Amino acid sequence: MSTETHPEPHTGSVSSKLNWLRAGVLGANDGIVSTAGIVVGVAAATTSRDPILTAGIAGLVAGAVSMALGEYVSVSTQRDTEQALLSKERAELHEDPASELDELAALYEAKGLSTATARTVAEELTDHDAFAAHADVELGIDPTDLTNPWEAAVSSALSFTVGALLPLIAILLPPSVLRVPVTVAAVLVALVITGGASAALGGAPKSRAITRNVVGGALALGATYAIGHLVGAVIT
Repeated sequence: MSTETHPEPHTGSVSSKLNWLRAGVLGANDGIVSTAGIVVGVAAATTSRDPILTAGIAGLVAGAVSMALGEYVSVSTQRDTEQALLSKERAELHEDPASELDELAALYEAKGLSTATARTVAEELTDHDAFAAHADVELGIDPTDLTNPWEAAVSSALSFTVGALLPLIAILLPPSVLRVPVTVAAVLVALVITGGASAALGGAPKSRAITRNVVGGALALGATYAIGHLVGAVIT
């Protein structure tokens, strides 16, 4: 019987994985719910396919651009902060390396190492790469893997678009009497899938994520349908 062990594969830092996961899941859910809300609201006001299609496409484009811009600004701010902290740390290492070594040793001692061991670890890491050691322990930043605003922006825009296409297609294909029920069913199933997938990737309880997704989506659809129905009754 083999007792050989295999190291767990890693495909990037945890922060990078969480950044992609956050942007992707947020974009897909927002695309599904917001576009579904738009088309269901319009479908409640009119049975004509053209206004529904126009509103859906407009919502898809506007939402994708908004998500991309929001992610780009947010992640750019985070990256600027990380770079500023790293620049400050690099300057401190250059100006007073002895104090920085003491600080690194104290940080390891605070983590539970003995004074002697903490000092030895700090000295060895400093000899190897002082800047990387301080960035990791003191700042919690990997200088070689900073957050990328363009990746987050593209991920959000694409995931929003993919999510938005589902309710748009679901509302246009069936006959008018089935448009809303089919769309609602498709959206709720999609929210179950995205909720479960996000929980699985993040290691969180699936039932909580799915419930949160489905309840939130159902409330949004109910509200927009009611508003569309009221507006349609007024203007017709």
